[in-house]
Parts: sequence; structure tokens; C-alpha cells
Amino acid sequence: MTQTFTYNAAPARILFGAGRAAECAHELRRLQCKRALILSTPSQQPLAAQIAQQLGELYGGSFNEAVMHTPVAVTEKALAYLLAQQCDSIIALGGGSTIGLGKALALRTDLPQLVLPTTYAGSEVTAILGETDQGIKTTQRSPRILPEVVIYDVNLSLTLPPDLSATSGMNALAHAVEALYAKDANPIISLMAAEGIRALAASLPQVVSQPRDLAARSQAQYGAWLCGTCLGAVGMALHHKICHVLGGSFDLPHAATHTIMLPHVLAYNAHAAPEAMRTIAAALGNADAVSGMVALTQRLQTPLALRDIGMPQDGIARAAALVMQDSYWNPRPLEQQAITAMLTRAWAGAAPSH
Repeated sequence: MTQTFTYNAAPARILFGAGRAAECAHELRRLQCKRALILSTPSQQPLAAQIAQQLGELYGGSFNEAVMHTPVAVTEKALAYLLAQQCDSIIALGGGSTIGLGKALALRTDLPQLVLPTTYAGSEVTAILGETDQGIKTTQRSPRILPEVVIYDVNLSLTLPPDLSATSGMNALAHAVEALYAKDANPIISLMAAEGIRALAASLPQVVSQPRDLAARSQAQYGAWLCGTCLGAVGMALHHKICHVLGGSFDLPHAATHTIMLPHVLAYNAHAAPEAMRTIAAALGNADAVSGMVALTQRLQTPLALRDIGMPQDGIARAAALVMQDSYWNPRPLEQQAITAMLTRAWAGAAPSH
């Protein structure tokens, strides 16, 4: 079989292993930084304080107001604080909310970033930023957005509650799923995608049933890293467009939205991407990609309906129309009527359908 493809590798320094958060100060010195701003959400202030203590003289301040969907107003407030504190580097501690804020600051300042992920979101290894302004979420890519160092310390993920672990892991899975049928797919990323799906599908049920199982947590974090790398290397399709629309326009929780929509979008694309579906099915250990994904969500007991996470029924038509605007490439052409029907099924928690 002959193939034609283009593969661009993004620069990355990954430190993986329990206890490696202790290396923050060393990494800052390696980057020749002298004053780091620590970012977190309000709930992660105690963890941020621990990191601050480790940094000693390299600590420049903390901003603990990161929120979902990276609102521009929050970024501007953080930027003013960063400048006032005269910080020359950024440490983002947390999941997608904090990592998004760090990237938004890096885009505006080009300061180096060190990321300590506590979830499985995967955005820490991408040069992609999604920002929300007045209810509209837009995304962009830039080399300035890509963090310089990512430290995967499994100990930081131990406190992630089982329900959030499940949806965060499903969010990561979505990156790998879409990488397999991306317009610019390539064999290296496809190998990473298949391995990422396999690692997460194998580990997430154990993480949910035994949240402090270090081996399962480590395997899930490994899978999330691979899936995030896929997100950063190739273009995404309908699934990510829908989730950006639903998150940005209706303020739905990011990971839960991905979790609910993934089986539905798989069903939508199933006939248009048969090779990707075979790879996904094999990685899930199932004969069929869609039923395998549904079975995984059932094992994880994740939300099934958009209405259960705050989506109004009268927003379905608006969401479908927004998906059609500036649409991403997708293996199956976008049909507004079919997308409306899919969103209606997802809103009600009905079974995915082709």
C-alpha cells in the first residue's frame, strides 16, 4: 500500500513519573527564568501554595481565578497581575481551565510555560488555544501557545474525583478518535492514537473503581499524553466543532460535553471512515467502534444526555446552525438536518444512530 502524508513534530519536553513536580525549580532555572507566576482554579489553591513553597526565590505570585472556556476578561485580569508582579514565566497547575489561561497569557507575552496537568484533558501538549468572548468560542494555533515543559506527576491526579476522571479521560479519547480520520492523518499519529485509546479504555474503569490506584492513574495519564499529542499534531473534525459550540454558547462543562457527544459523532462518521472505525474498535477490544464506545461510557457511568448537564432543548437548532458556520473538515459532509437529529438524540440521552 502506498501512502502520501506530511508529519510535523512539535517540540516537547515531557517529564513523566511520580514525584516529578519537585523538579519545577530546576526546570525554571534551565529555562533561565527568575520569577514564575502560578496559575490555578480557586479549588486548587492549596496545591498551588505547595508548589510556591518549593520554588522559593523563583516564586513571583499566584493567580487562582482560572475558569472554563478561557474567557478573555479573566485572561486580561491575569495579564495585568502578571505584569504588576514582573513575572518572566508561567506555571499552569490544573486541567483545561488553567492550561487554557496559561496559553492565553503566553500568546500575549511569549513567556515560557511549565505545565503540571491534574486531569486528562491533553491540551498541555498542543499549540491550540480556545478563547471565549461574549458567548462565542474561537480557536487558534500558534507556536507561542505551546508550553515549553510538561511535568506529568501522577500524584497530582490522585485527588481527581472518579466522575471527573471518567469524563476527562473520555475528553482525551476524543482527540485520538478524531486524529484517526483527520484530513491530515499520518501513520505516526495514528499509532499514538490507537495506543492512547487502548491505554485509556483499559485504565479508566479501574481509576473510577479504585481512584488511588497509582498504576491505573499512571496508565491513564500516559494515554492522555498520547491523545493530547494527537490533538496537537493533526486537525480535528466534527466532534471538536460541536463541543466548542456547545461549550462556548451554552457554557456546558467541557469534559462532560465531549463524553456525551463522542459516541454520537462516531455513529455519524462510521460509514465515511471505515478504517478508523476498525482501529478504534480494536483499541476498545470490541467488534464495533460505536458500541464499544457506548459500552465504555456505561462502565464509567458517565452522563448520557446533554439535558442533564444544562443544555436547553430550544438551543438545539441554534447549536446546529453554529456547527455549520466556519465548519471543520469532516470525513462525512455536514448536513444540518442530520446534525440537528444527532443533537436531539444526544440531548435526550437516546442511543447513537447512523
